[in-house]
Amino acid sequence: MSSIHLTTFIKAPVERVFDLCRNTTIYRKALNNGNESISASASDILIKQGDTLTFSAKHLGKVRALTARIIEMEKHEKFVEEQVKGDLKSFRHEHYFKSVENGTIVIDMVEIEEPRDAVGSFLGKFFMKNYFEKIFNKRNQLIKHYAESDKWRTIMG
Repeated sequence: MSSIHLTTFIKAPVERVFDLCRNTTIYRKALNNGNESISASASDILIKQGDTLTFSAKHLGKVRALTARIIEMEKHEKFVEEQVKGDLKSFRHEHYFKSVENGTIVIDMVEIEEPRDAVGSFLGKFFMKNYFEKIFNKRNQLIKHYAESDKWRTIMG
């Protein structure tokens, strides 16, 4: 099992940061490199408790998928997504938000178990943590970029 712990400071109100973290447009932009994609069951642009997100990525000629459900949400404080089906043995991502004097601290805590198949399991031990960490860092930098400027208005409707 791999663990990722990221802390990101964003100079913006916690309400804005929380909503940007739930924004499906941000997820799509973070995965915009050609090998990955996302689809959401959300009826709105903002995911909410009970919604699912399906991430697909092509690695070594095989399309791998992970469907996660938002299992817990406390407005402006935290939300949790957990794998309900997919190629990984398990996936859990906890998002925490802490309002501070000049902005918001975002904490991502992720637990991932490598893919179920033998090749994925072997390669996952070496590459998976870095792969997911890169995606979450990119997503957090996009959130920071949007939240700290007026660009957030363009995707929040």
